[in-house]
Amino acid sequence: MQINHDISTKFSSDLTESFLDHRPSLDPRLFLDPDLEPIYEKVLIGKRLSAEDGLTLYQSNNLLGIGFLANLVRERINGQDAYYVYNQHLNYTNICRNGCSFCAFSRREGEEGAYTMSLDEIAEKIRSRLDEPITEVHIVGGLNEKLPYSYYLEMLATIKRIRPKVHIQAFTAVEIAYLAELSNQSPAETLLELQAAGLGSLPGGGAEIFSSRVRQVVCPKKLPANEWLEIMRVAHRLGIRSNATMLYGHIETLKERVEHLLALRQVQDEYGGFLAFIPLAFHPHNTKLSSLKKTSGFDDLKNIAVARLLLDNFAHIKPFWIMVTPKIAQIALSFGADDLDGTVIEERITHMAGGETTQGLPQSELIRLIREAGRCPKQRDTLYNLISEEGAEEAQGHNPSLQPVSKT
Repeated sequence: MQINHDISTKFSSDLTESFLDHRPSLDPRLFLDPDLEPIYEKVLIGKRLSAEDGLTLYQSNNLLGIGFLANLVRERINGQDAYYVYNQHLNYTNICRNGCSFCAFSRREGEEGAYTMSLDEIAEKIRSRLDEPITEVHIVGGLNEKLPYSYYLEMLATIKRIRPKVHIQAFTAVEIAYLAELSNQSPAETLLELQAAGLGSLPGGGAEIFSSRVRQVVCPKKLPANEWLEIMRVAHRLGIRSNATMLYGHIETLKERVEHLLALRQVQDEYGGFLAFIPLAFHPHNTKLSSLKKTSGFDDLKNIAVARLLLDNFAHIKPFWIMVTPKIAQIALSFGADDLDGTVIEERITHMAGGETTQGLPQSELIRLIREAGRCPKQRDTLYNLISEEGAEEAQGHNPSLQPVSKT
């Protein structure tokens, strides 16, 4: 399946006038607050939203109105399709030198609960699922200073020996910067060496919130925002695709959320290398920020919808059901999202922070969630190549032919 990376190309006035003849049959003024009407007009004609628009959306409590706008864009890009992947997560170590205050997963060497998987243990994890049609192995972990650089290369090679055709999506930009330091190479040289060993793409973690104010408080030792973005630029220039994320619901402001999204949009304008955006809801349990409350379903849905509206050059918006629950992820399919992620099988990071969802979902459950939302289930691989599809019954959502977004 080809992905259209020209979403943000300019459009002609003739196309705009043609689209305006096909406005939604339902009058949006029935449920749009007046302050959202100018944004609605921009969405209709495909005009890029500004930082001020993003802040207006976040400050509004008109969730149904925001969701309506996001769904217009979602269906313009992806129609009724909703994607999922048959994947397996692998968190190889939780020993980390950074000690971020929002992280319940991290441990110091020797601390209770600290662990590192041996290569044999990793091999056994992969072998134990050989009877399942897994197409992606998703790998992230801490910055464990006891592990040699060779461990990472051998990990990739081991997985490829056991499952030669599997796509390995591994190592956040934070891990890549650390591995470049460990190997005394540039990030580009490190990425190429990892790619030769079996790396297929990068996950989007470690971005957190790009605000230096926030990072100084919650993750002062973590890779700075500008370096995270630069690692992604380097990967994209090399043809290595990645996801992008934002951790929200802690001490960030709404303005800082908008600034984060626009920084991602800028990098996507440059290279088009991001596959999907994944908003990550903060879980405070067992962290140094445990006095904070969990995000609400209202905020989760609004964040997904605002991301869909601001990230006009991203093909896919993916709620992580592990963090927001399968029910919210299902509803999000009508609030801008088009991808439920995957089967996951085993996840530790969120669950150590109080995540109450199951460790994994069977393929049949992902299909059921998508069908019940009135969408068409599409099994994909990591790069959004279509593997199989199953029609959704009565998938009759509104699907206007919105024009490509203009950056002006």
